[in-house]
Amino acid sequence: MQKIVPHLWFDKEAVEAAEWYTSIFDDSKILFKNQIKNTPSGDCDIVGFQLRGYEFQAISAGPYFKLNPSISIMVNFDPSQEPNARERMSEIWKRLMEGGKALMPLDQYPFSEWYGWVQDKYGFSWQLILTDPKGEERPRMMPSMLFVGDVCGKAEEASDFYLSVFKDAKRGAMARYPAGMEPDKAGTVMFTDFMLEGQWFVAMDSAHQHEFGFNEAVSLMVCCNDQAEIDAYWEKLSAVPESEQCGWVKDAYGVSWQIVPKNMGELMAKNPEVNTAKMLKMKKIMLSEFE
Repeated sequence: MQKIVPHLWFDKEAVEAAEWYTSIFDDSKILFKNQIKNTPSGDCDIVGFQLRGYEFQAISAGPYFKLNPSISIMVNFDPSQEPNARERMSEIWKRLMEGGKALMPLDQYPFSEWYGWVQDKYGFSWQLILTDPKGEERPRMMPSMLFVGDVCGKAEEASDFYLSVFKDAKRGAMARYPAGMEPDKAGTVMFTDFMLEGQWFVAMDSAHQHEFGFNEAVSLMVCCNDQAEIDAYWEKLSAVPESEQCGWVKDAYGVSWQIVPKNMGELMAKNPEVNTAKMLKMKKIMLSEFE
């Protein structure tokens, strides 16, 4: 199981979206479907799924948060690893564009001979890129954070912070904006990638005007082994006390995290009604309450 799992919040479409995504990407499948009953949002569907071998979770929990491009998934297509990488990438782009829109059209760019950024019909966004087979190998899926608005210019600071919080962590590439690319400030982060818990992530600054920012629609679940680990991540990542609820926290940069036990599904399944009621009253998850 991944240590850090991207989690998507939908109004009612979590299962529908997961089934659509698994029909598009290779090495993909639904891992589980559950339902939490009697929450403030009613009965909520929860679905776990795998895309290109990478794990996600999603929930249908009402129209409270809207997916936006502040957190996307960078999908790498490496010709040295995948036969017909460019053709396969173009096929997936076409599927994701069904009912969606291009944020950056599929085309040649200075940083890649074939790249596109698409926001799909559910509002989630994907960056598809043909990678350089001569460069250092990267995984096929990497969550990407776009620092805009009040946190623009803080991609390096934030990624340094995450590198200090998680184990098995290191910095990868770093590309900074040069002078003359206003409104982006010279020296801020055009692109960086970094490893947390053996998983790769991306961060970028953008000073252009965007009508979105980080919110709870995309969070990062940290799957913990025990209460000590829950306590440690909670202490380091929670910076907005009013956002603490049911294992959710928000860090100093606005990114939402869920600090949960790795066996949360099993705990909830033992006595669903009682344990759901307990969980909904918690801020930080306390495993002793489920014993």
